[in-house]
Amino acid sequence: MEKPRLPISGACRCGAVGIEISAPPIMTAACHCRGCQRMSSSAFSLTMMVPPSAFRVTKGEPVKGGIKGPQLDHYCCPSCMSWMFTRITGIDDFVNVRPTMFDDMPWSTPFIETMTVDKLPWVETPARHRYERFPPVEAFPQLLEEFASTL
Repeated sequence: MEKPRLPISGACRCGAVGIEISAPPIMTAACHCRGCQRMSSSAFSLTMMVPPSAFRVTKGEPVKGGIKGPQLDHYCCPSCMSWMFTRITGIDDFVNVRPTMFDDMPWSTPFIETMTVDKLPWVETPARHRYERFPPVEAFPQLLEEFASTL
């Protein structure tokens, strides 16, 4: 994969909310849970986990949509309602950003897929690791290291 020039800028569908990342993600994923299927109106949602210090909103004011606490908050454009990113309560290590918000999408390929228990039977992704639910906490250091070696 060719390394993109950072920062990478993106926007919602209508362009009212702009976002930017200034560092590579720590991991990418596809989530097959029913909630993500409903939020994305698709078979799964894509995410790239970005350090909070490397993520910023550059234009507009996103609003909470979808789930609004207490475990997590989805953030959307108030105009077109594009689901742009998610913050998980109590996890300050990353922000889940939708890679499809960026014109340049080098990190849209999922490295892991989660919640395969809800996966639609016809869906296939190139993810290297698959989890019926979520990866066990003890698996994360190895997964993060392996993902970093692909960058």
